[in-house]
Amino acid sequence: MNVTFEEVKNSPEIRTYITQADASLTALGFTEHSFAHVGKCAEVASRILSQLGYTEREVELAKIAAFMHDIGNVVNRHSHAISGATMAFRILDNMGMEPADVAAVITAIGHHDDSTAFPVNAIAAALILADKTDVRRSRVRNNDITSFDIHDRVNYAVERSDVVLDIPQKIVTLSLSINTQVCAVMDYFEIFLQRMVLCRKAAEVLQLQFHLEINGQILL
Repeated sequence: MNVTFEEVKNSPEIRTYITQADASLTALGFTEHSFAHVGKCAEVASRILSQLGYTEREVELAKIAAFMHDIGNVVNRHSHAISGATMAFRILDNMGMEPADVAAVITAIGHHDDSTAFPVNAIAAALILADKTDVRRSRVRNNDITSFDIHDRVNYAVERSDVVLDIPQKIVTLSLSINTQVCAVMDYFEIFLQRMVLCRKAAEVLQLQFHLEINGQILL
């Protein structure tokens, strides 16, 4: 039985875990990690693999992994990739997903967290690229600009964010427009440099180069 993305997306159990995980992160002061984030990650991860010619099932599994990748935050932010992969194993196994497909999804989830992330395969690489490039103003939930921390400030400064794949040139680009009156470009690198390095490694697994473009300038 092939469990589909639509089944995962509409699962009351999975949606409950995503909702509660985001509520915990809200209490801890993190940016948005709810359905907007996981939905965007699912779209970007699946689009990358689809445009690169991966099979429909690989594209679907990347979409499922991306949608479920942050459920471990319901347990704790610490080691949430490991707890999330463990939770995903039980959920997907109970839904009847084939073991090989379960393995692909939990491998990607288990390798997405910044401190331990590694693009061990194409699905994991697509998830890393999708997750680490999701920077946008709408992720900021702090309504008091005067109390912004650096994560709030950098996300709020982003007025446009696009992940663009150039197949002929074999380049994937995170293209951003940043309001430098809100934050300096250097602030972006201060908190996201590790993520950009991960994106470069993920791109290499997919036989791509990774570029970062900010305000029309290629910086990586």
